[in-house]
Amino acid sequence: MNTERSRALFAHAQEIIPGGVNSPVRACRNVHADPLFIAEAKGAHLTTVDGDHFIDFLGSWGPMLVGHAHPEVTEAIQQAALRGTSYGAPSEAEVLLAEEVCAALPSVEMVRMVNSGTEATMSALRLARGVTGRTKMIKFIGGYHGHGDAFLASAGSGVATFSIPGTPGVPASTVADTLLAPYNDLEAVKKLFEANPGQIAALFVEPVAGNMGLMLPQPGFLEGLRELCTKNGTILVFDEVITGFRLSYAGAQGRFGIMPDLTTFGKIIGGGLPVGAYGGRADLMKHVAPQGEVYQAGTLSGNPLAMAAGLATLNILKRSDYAALEARVSAFVAELEQILKAKGVPVQIPHIASLFTIYFTEAPLRDFASVQTSDVALFESFFKQMRAQGIFMAPSAFEANMLSFAHSEEDFAKALEAARNVKF
Repeated sequence: MNTERSRALFAHAQEIIPGGVNSPVRACRNVHADPLFIAEAKGAHLTTVDGDHFIDFLGSWGPMLVGHAHPEVTEAIQQAALRGTSYGAPSEAEVLLAEEVCAALPSVEMVRMVNSGTEATMSALRLARGVTGRTKMIKFIGGYHGHGDAFLASAGSGVATFSIPGTPGVPASTVADTLLAPYNDLEAVKKLFEANPGQIAALFVEPVAGNMGLMLPQPGFLEGLRELCTKNGTILVFDEVITGFRLSYAGAQGRFGIMPDLTTFGKIIGGGLPVGAYGGRADLMKHVAPQGEVYQAGTLSGNPLAMAAGLATLNILKRSDYAALEARVSAFVAELEQILKAKGVPVQIPHIASLFTIYFTEAPLRDFASVQTSDVALFESFFKQMRAQGIFMAPSAFEANMLSFAHSEEDFAKALEAARNVKF
């Protein structure tokens, strides 16, 4: 594999871009590798600037559920671009996409388009605080809700990957109102409510954690959160930036049958273009300006290209067979786990829908502390050997791999063969 052009671009990028990348985990530092620079992507495959080809198990960190450069999505973007790339004014496409989101998720009665998952969660927190008149919030250790200041206390994703201590650049006063509990620990959440009566505006949770690696909710956990929030007058926010439209067309909340008060979205609803959204009960959303008093704005919100791409993507997903994809992924993961266990390493691969994470540990997985027992040296070796064989995976032991409807049985077979060739 020739990476000369990628290495040259990375060297130059480090002179003009902090760390040589525009999002930290892309630098591949924790696996002691240089990033590959991508020239193009189609379906479930990537091609680097060096001309090397990869099967993509990352999917741009989630949005490419229908695959890269899907003809219907590409056509929608092209047609929208011919009509102009930004208006700074309303367009029909944003109304149509809002209708689709509201129709797909029963908890969402109104929705506001923004430009990223981070912007969505920041806005949802402001709304919750504005409506309740409270300041405190609960999040889970290792959970990641974007890089908004209040959410960076004990965050997952890149913060966990790089083991960044605390929250540099974030005043202690900013995170003083962020209360922390271990994921899957209802008793800890109960104690936070008891210690802060009438003070907690919102509880944010990834209904299936995807930013400490994949972590499934234990039976009763999400139901318990719903009950505690209702009892304490706290707004329950599902961060479905990863799970929305991926766990099912109705997201995690549709799959598990639990109604949050607010939901945040990103990734998939823009078909790969920068987008985010937050929505929920109409009585809450009506507090957002200009209808209400909670201010939030954005020149590029409802961007016509992103709305067109999102509409095309959701139209494809509405007629896609989620159950069939999940069955294929489940079979692939089961065989992958068997292959790795046969090599004598401790390993388990939790999975759901089209998501999975490989943990090199035998410890029971329930929260971020248990995730950290995973052997990162084994992961680094596995990652490098798989990449050398043309399999492009998340370059972190604390991230999920995200498959798509575009992956073929041949793609899975090649990945399994690559795993058989791995030596520890």
